[in-house]
Amino acid sequence: MTKKTKKTLECPDCDLPFFWPSTFVHSLGAEALKIEKNSMRFLKEVVKTQAIKPKPEWASSNKVIYNLHTFTLRDFSKRKSDTQCPVFILPPYAGHTSVIADFHKKQSLIETLLNQERHRILAVDWHSATVEMKDYDIDHYLSELHVAISDLHQPVHLVGLCQGGWLASMYAARFPDHVKSLVIAGSPIDTRAGDGVIKDYVDKLPFSFYQNIVTSNGGILKGDYMLSGFKSMHPQRQYVDKYLELYEHINDPSYVERTEDFERWYEYTIDLPGKWYLQAVRELFIENRFAEGKFIGLGETLNPKNITCPVYLLAGEKDDITPSPQVFNADQYFGTPKKHIVKDLASGGHIGLFMGTKALSENWPKIADWLKSYEQ
Repeated sequence: MTKKTKKTLECPDCDLPFFWPSTFVHSLGAEALKIEKNSMRFLKEVVKTQAIKPKPEWASSNKVIYNLHTFTLRDFSKRKSDTQCPVFILPPYAGHTSVIADFHKKQSLIETLLNQERHRILAVDWHSATVEMKDYDIDHYLSELHVAISDLHQPVHLVGLCQGGWLASMYAARFPDHVKSLVIAGSPIDTRAGDGVIKDYVDKLPFSFYQNIVTSNGGILKGDYMLSGFKSMHPQRQYVDKYLELYEHINDPSYVERTEDFERWYEYTIDLPGKWYLQAVRELFIENRFAEGKFIGLGETLNPKNITCPVYLLAGEKDDITPSPQVFNADQYFGTPKKHIVKDLASGGHIGLFMGTKALSENWPKIADWLKSYEQ
């Protein structure tokens, strides 16, 4: 070994390529090293939630009762009760998975109801639409919902979240004897009321715009397209703020875990049948046919006045997707006596109605107590 080589190996501040990374690290200093480590952790989280996008998982134990074309029916019951009607939950079918109803053990509508001694709880797990499903319409979903509820051989407390709420209301109008009570949360029943973003979209954009979206994707509405639309409603939050906040809390395991859980649900999308989507846009959001008693479901014109069961209406004070008038105006169209209709305004926004800690701790326990009052 030459004298020059020996000196080089002993000193990290040298000109051999092998030592360059080490030399660079030593020159950074402690604060710069901390920044680099945080950046690597941050990038890892971004890749995990925004690129890999693992499929969301149900937080609570359940068993599959059966699979239909449009959904899987899951049973979360802890025990069966002869005195309670089943609670049957219809999550939103709007580009995200049904896991929103059971997002996390500490943020789960299903767990909240179970903790309030609701013994039998079932939930629909909507399927992502395949090309074979592209021509499914709303009747397909109503008919398979009827199969699932009929097999229970008793009326259900039907709980509809967002889109699940107008489908639940249609079902209650078509098969009133199968519904013990109806809970609709953040659900657009009177779609022409208020100043919601979706109402603004359908008022300003021609119907051909929505047709072209479906046609360009082979008859399917891609969930990723819907996600982009939701993000565009709050671009600062979705494209800037949430990343800054994640970086600021990257060394907080609890914060990172909560972010992972939410982003795992939010970023993973499912597709919708094009025919179903276009029917909803035209007949419900543009023409408001269901509220006005003009929607035809399973061969009959659905009259909202046929809904005479007790009704609980839950809306979000800050909900810009389904403003409260679209929910609360249901009392003008349904046949339920006013004394059996409850209007409840939660403090949060749209998603918070179903998975927000405040709504789950304040509003949904009241709903559970309300259900108990109609057991007999």
